[in-house]
Amino acid sequence: MFSLSDFLRGFAEASAHVFFAYDPATGQLLYLSAAAAEVLGLSADPAVANEQLPELLARLHPDDLAYLTGFWPRWQAGEAGLPARPELRLRRLDGSEQWLALTLYCPPAASDEAGAPFWLGGTVEDISVAKSYTQNADLFNAKKNATLEILSHDLAGPFALLYQLADYVAAEVGPGADPILARQLAVMQTTCQDGIDLIRDFVDYEFMQSTQVALNLERHDLVDVVGSLVGYYQHEQQLVDKRFIFSASHPAIYAELDYNKFQQIINNLVSNAIKFTRDDGFIQVSVAQHPQHVLVTVADNGVGIPAQHLSDVFERFTPARRPGLRGEKTTGLGLSIVRTLVLLHKGQIWVESQEGQGTSFFIKLPQV
Repeated sequence: MFSLSDFLRGFAEASAHVFFAYDPATGQLLYLSAAAAEVLGLSADPAVANEQLPELLARLHPDDLAYLTGFWPRWQAGEAGLPARPELRLRRLDGSEQWLALTLYCPPAASDEAGAPFWLGGTVEDISVAKSYTQNADLFNAKKNATLEILSHDLAGPFALLYQLADYVAAEVGPGADPILARQLAVMQTTCQDGIDLIRDFVDYEFMQSTQVALNLERHDLVDVVGSLVGYYQHEQQLVDKRFIFSASHPAIYAELDYNKFQQIINNLVSNAIKFTRDDGFIQVSVAQHPQHVLVTVADNGVGIPAQHLSDVFERFTPARRPGLRGEKTTGLGLSIVRTLVLLHKGQIWVESQEGQGTSFFIKLPQV
């Protein structure tokens, strides 16, 4: 008679995902569905698969193997707050990289019944295609945001210069100037200021919507995430007459991030640094790994923040807001949104500054 267990086994065997059962006491796989051969290169016969398991683990990315080694016992212990669907990189037999997502299951009653076997199980899904698509979209989006910031500062400069020239001419001709000339100069000033404001409004709009979207937290390499963004600025640094420097304490440093939102955080801090750093100044972004956390720093040698405003720079419509050195407008909302996004990442942010010497923003995130 066809039973529910027969149905479920048939479903598992027909699925493109790998279903597995594992016995922690013996360190042996008890069951693997048919997809194991295509997804993992493992035999669906547990006896054969257990012999192949060391070779499979050797094909895991070294950083992900270390992550899994630390994650696995915490998951078995039922620790709260762990990722529900950890992602790992695997080197295929042909040498290409494969992305896998694990969904893990530990029966809650398994350890309650005396003498009952304690088994673990779950699924393994090949997410390589979706991951590649998302990574390409994320990289394009990050490059777009950095390019818009660079263009906004590059375009705002000529508008600010024209505004200053119109202001200079108006002052030189004095109050007795030809009324037509006075009106034309006023129109010129208004048009230039409107142009500067429009550019900033265009760039700021997407960032202002950031806190309205739920975060998609995933494990990312901060060195790659932040380094690639700074790289875009370095490539075009001559356009804003600033030097961009990136440094990292380790080759790879991992944290749970929403890729796009975290890029927006760094992009906004870099944008602020550009606005308040004179030509030929520098902006340095660094990532450092500490025993219990990671630290991201965005520092500049710009004009600094007055001491009386340091305590309220993250407040909405902060009194610390002021135009940039090229006349760039500010709403007083940017750093408030940055703080909100950092808190959503379970992090902390603070600032240190000294007038005439520069400003440093620090973001502290949990390490994974």
